[in-house]
Amino acid sequence: MIVLPRANWPRILHSAVLSGLITALGAPAFAGACRDDRIELRGDWGTASFSIDVADDPDERAQGLMNVPKMAASKGMLFVYEFPQRAAFWMRNTLIPLDMIFADETGTVTRVHANAVPLDETPIPGGDDVLLVLEVNGGMAEAIGITEGSQIRHPSLDPHLAAWPCDPVPATD
Repeated sequence: MIVLPRANWPRILHSAVLSGLITALGAPAFAGACRDDRIELRGDWGTASFSIDVADDPDERAQGLMNVPKMAASKGMLFVYEFPQRAAFWMRNTLIPLDMIFADETGTVTRVHANAVPLDETPIPGGDDVLLVLEVNGGMAEAIGITEGSQIRHPSLDPHLAAWPCDPVPATD
């Protein structure tokens, strides 16, 4: 195992993004291409896609990424609530630093909490009206450029409300 000084992490993360995640950053996103096991994000910075596990019931949300020793740079976990609500997270039994990306029912990112500290039990508030929370490796949101106002596309979003729906929404009379 090679241990590198913390000062080299941004360069290493940048290299990993460029070499290993070109598809995540540069892949065009097509309407209707949504899948439960993938999430897409877009913003002024471009587009990104992650392979995800979905936590959409209370037991799965409570477990989250606890006791996970490492996660691929192209992976994440999406927490889906039944309705928009106030949400807060903590890092109990979470072994890796995470970025938490909070979004409302339109899939618009409302808050990004960067580099949550492993094992820290301090609550991390996501705000009110949170429907989705995407967790990715710590530092990834900044490396890609994900900020408030970025948009998420995933089949868990109501296509009539989504800022970036999966499929075209049929007109209603």
